[in-house]
Amino acid sequence: MEMKDYRTIVVGTDGSSLAEPTGGRAAWLAKHDDADLIIICAYSQLSRRAEAKNVANLGGDTRTGQVLGREAASLALSDAMRVARAEGATVTAALLIDGDPARALVSTAQEREADLIVLGAIHDRSLADRLLGNTATEVTKHARCDVLVVRPEHDLGELEVPEDVPVDG
Repeated sequence: MEMKDYRTIVVGTDGSSLAEPTGGRAAWLAKHDDADLIIICAYSQLSRRAEAKNVANLGGDTRTGQVLGREAASLALSDAMRVARAEGATVTAALLIDGDPARALVSTAQEREADLIVLGAIHDRSLADRLLGNTATEVTKHARCDVLVVRPEHDLGELEVPEDVPVDG
């Protein structure tokens, strides 16, 4: 089997403490293989009413670990672009996608004919993780390309992802 360089790499970011090493790994690979790098930040933009309905119907917020709000996602995306540029990678697209992170990564990789998806993941053994799955699990199940899961060097505990600050008005 002949090994080939990656041509297009898709990386997900969420602004958590694992986002920088994940983006850095993807950027290093993109520079090494002279590949295009596409950075994605998926977020949830629910109104307060829709959020309350979601919690009431499902018994909890199923968006755990997802960036909440476009502004927070935009900041996470800017940070990831800074990391990629510092590594010398060529960023060909930086996308904010309102929706599920796993679906956003897989569909973008398919649309852009990516060879690799890079994402970060912790070893989550929570009940919600076992019942609903997590982004890394869903991506590895559905991706048609290689998937690289970046793990933290040290236990980071529960990762906090950014969210917009509500404006009362």
